[in-house]
Amino acid sequence: MPFAAACGTNFGVGVGCGTDALVLGLTACGLGPGDEVLLPANTFIATLLGVLRTGAMPVLVDCDRHTALLDLEAAEAAITPRTRAILPVHLYGQMVAPQGLFDLATRHQLMIFEDAAQAHLAVREGYTAGSLGLAAAFSFYPSKNLGALGDGGMIVTAEEPVARMARSLRNYGATRKYYHTEPAGTNSRLDTLQAAVLDLKLPHLLGWNQARYALAQHYDDRLAPLADYGITPIRNEAGNGHVYHLYVIRITHACPLNRDALQARLAAANIQAGIHYPIPCHLQPAFENLGYQLGCFPQAETLSQEILSLPLYPGMTLAQVDRVVEATTAAVCTPDRLPVGVAEVGW
Repeated sequence: MPFAAACGTNFGVGVGCGTDALVLGLTACGLGPGDEVLLPANTFIATLLGVLRTGAMPVLVDCDRHTALLDLEAAEAAITPRTRAILPVHLYGQMVAPQGLFDLATRHQLMIFEDAAQAHLAVREGYTAGSLGLAAAFSFYPSKNLGALGDGGMIVTAEEPVARMARSLRNYGATRKYYHTEPAGTNSRLDTLQAAVLDLKLPHLLGWNQARYALAQHYDDRLAPLADYGITPIRNEAGNGHVYHLYVIRITHACPLNRDALQARLAAANIQAGIHYPIPCHLQPAFENLGYQLGCFPQAETLSQEILSLPLYPGMTLAQVDRVVEATTAAVCTPDRLPVGVAEVGW
């Protein structure tokens, strides 16, 4: 598959959505009841659902407040004799550090399965998202860096047995027509129309990612004076390998406005900003049975109150970035207390 090759893997198995890529991919890798899987508390709920639907037990882990990525030291502390896999989420378009993952997995004989739903062609330490573990799950939801017209997903892997099992699972558990060997099988094939759209868009993905990175760099430069006002971007530790599915800032306690107030001020200026994600997985009512409570993951809980995703997309102009930054500055600063350099640019 061209996308699998772009990720540095051998096989790509298209499925109906990113959640199915997680469920069927994890199942194809042999995970199931009795297995514990480490994953971050601050991820989209699909990551957690993917583990639960295999019958495995999700073990949530805190994140690094500066990068929003899985804290590998916290993950190591959560390992038990039943821990079989670690599921890093390459959040916002930045990969979890590959060498750190490899070291942890090797020390404890853990399988790595990547949630790369926000990290199409992201790179870090010379590795491309999707090439680190036994397999990885991607989403092609329309808003993704590589998006279809509707839902779609893919499991990528370098291992032919995993790909073969995934193909069976997506097709009613059949290895050939009317011959079904896997009771966990379902109907989750990538729609032909969506596949055709993705095939046409794939050659443009690298350029789109580069455009996202250039816009993010401009955001970083323009927002730097607001650090003294409690506004700081999520840290990029992957350089130009960060593909910026989202550009996320933190509104910390030093800011004169809280996050929700700033979001409202931006909306009043016709600038839409989002929150990814406002409630960590462990505080979602659906998962009270997992036994977590407020205070279990303080970094994820703090981030959920601080983060705000600013507009960023290929085709956005630097002037539009300037407008977002100027509206943010106007919201948090008074004219007599402007950061150095701001007064000259559009105040």
